[in-house]
Amino acid sequence: MKKIVIVGASVLAVGLILTVLHAQSSTTTTAEQLAPIQLPPPQTDGGMPLMQALKARRSIRQFSDKKLPPQVLSNLLWAAWGINRDDGRRTAPSAMNRQEIDIYVAMQEGLYLYNAKEHRLDPVVKQDLRAATGTQPFVAQAPVNLIYVADMAKLGRPDELTAYADTGFISQNVYLFCASEGLATVVRGSVQKDSLAKAMNLRADQKITYAQTVGYPGQ
Repeated sequence: MKKIVIVGASVLAVGLILTVLHAQSSTTTTAEQLAPIQLPPPQTDGGMPLMQALKARRSIRQFSDKKLPPQVLSNLLWAAWGINRDDGRRTAPSAMNRQEIDIYVAMQEGLYLYNAKEHRLDPVVKQDLRAATGTQPFVAQAPVNLIYVADMAKLGRPDELTAYADTGFISQNVYLFCASEGLATVVRGSVQKDSLAKAMNLRADQKITYAQTVGYPGQ
């Protein structure tokens, strides 16, 4: 009887070890499978005149599931928060040029972080987190959900008002770009921030401010 108990315990222990190793292996494989996306150079000429874009700017909450072409995604992210000067400054202002806002891009393929310096999408999580970026049904269908995250460590002080203001500048750039390109967009504060931050593997000093859905207009 004693021998049987020991063997049973050993089998259980081996099973637990294999389960842990499998989980670790799955996590590593998942991270490795999501490759960076090098965006094409942004097209910075053309587009709708500013006054016409302002007239056309609006919030739209009906989206098609049609994906954004790489060039459109490239232009969108550059317009939002890209580098437009040789000294590294951006298309939107930030307090004392701290550039504390990061744009995370949730798509069907996974979650990416916009790397403005390299104009590239760096992989974060190989999981479709679109539905987790808001409480409205359309967020799961739209091809792109931008998540604005403030790195409070870069601000040097817990100034959330500054972070929200800087997010507002970026989101308005997105609005004007979408108006110019005939895209639909809406900025949203209805986000379950704690659960989304956990899914995104954010640090404690990274704070989600808003999210913004972008895509082609739906019916």
